[in-house]
Amino acid sequence: MQNERAIALIRAGFKSVQAAEDGPDRLARSFFAHLFAQNPDFRTLFPVSMDQLRRHFILALGYIFDNLDKTDRVEPFLEQLGRDHRKHAITGAHFRAGQSALIAAFRGFVGNEVWTEEVEAAWADTLDAVSCSMTVAADNDELPPYWGATVVEHHRVLDDLAIIRLKVDASIPYYPGQYVSVRIPQRPNLWRYLSPAIPSNPQGEIEFHVRRVSGGWVSPAMVSEVSVGDRWAISPPLGGMSIDRNSPEDVLMIAGGTGIAPLRAQIMGMALRSTNPRVHLFVSGVYPCDLYDIETLWQISLSNPWLTVIPVTEDYEDPWWHSGPTRELPWGMHRQLYGRISTVVTQFGSWADRQIQISGSPSMVRTTIYALRRNGTPMEHVQHDPL
Repeated sequence: MQNERAIALIRAGFKSVQAAEDGPDRLARSFFAHLFAQNPDFRTLFPVSMDQLRRHFILALGYIFDNLDKTDRVEPFLEQLGRDHRKHAITGAHFRAGQSALIAAFRGFVGNEVWTEEVEAAWADTLDAVSCSMTVAADNDELPPYWGATVVEHHRVLDDLAIIRLKVDASIPYYPGQYVSVRIPQRPNLWRYLSPAIPSNPQGEIEFHVRRVSGGWVSPAMVSEVSVGDRWAISPPLGGMSIDRNSPEDVLMIAGGTGIAPLRAQIMGMALRSTNPRVHLFVSGVYPCDLYDIETLWQISLSNPWLTVIPVTEDYEDPWWHSGPTRELPWGMHRQLYGRISTVVTQFGSWADRQIQISGSPSMVRTTIYALRRNGTPMEHVQHDPL
């Protein structure tokens, strides 16, 4: 995207932020302070609590700066980022204002001695290219910023986990394996990324699996406060894992908890086709009760011999505080395996001849990727959603 010298200056400057005590948080706070001071009307576009937004802002900057010399990575990311911001009613003018605020924030962070004319030119040119990519993608997207949807079912399958089904006002054109962001009336201006657990259909039916995150702002409300009839907003689809049906390689899927959702949607989509690659699906949880969707997956496998479902838990029994019934595995299913999912999967080898998808919590995905890499798995075979 930029020349090597400019990229080196940008990366060196951002590393100085990352190395400083509370540097990323201070830079993010300074950025939003400059943005709102220069554009007071922008404040209404953002949630009251900015903590999560500041963290995401720094993570996005890190990814962009790390990949400035990899156009095939950074351009799709920026285009997706631009389109995703439309749900906040943000346009190209907002991106340009953000560019100005970030330059002011970084100049204040490093001081005038470091902020030379060459550094300023590198930041100005780079951020101009970044905001331009986001603006073009946002302004040329033909999909609506979001769709309205009505909650039609809310099942509390565990104390901290709910399956929520909605009817969307118009069908959302997503592919199995993609994800969307949603906004609920209980938490206005806060959006949460979720993966649909079923393929898109003309009736506009959609299903999400939501686990309560300790200290989270949105997921506790989704699990405990959402009611039938609530109106949600759902943004256009983003990213997404997919299976290359033209590849001779079979498929390994590794799910942790509600990470089963995007993998399940793909499997359901595959079940509509006559021929498919073999799929080994490892479904994991800490306790047996965490295998909340195992019966559905087993039923799909009965009529689709290309699918093998392997249940994995870290503990043999449910915790004492679990209030539901003990979950029994369906008769005839692959025997249950025990241990951390990363350890269990790699006991079978490197899986180097497979297309691999991993879905779950960020810590589960990182641990599993590390175990696969250490076991000799080519990383170009591995897919996962952004962490």
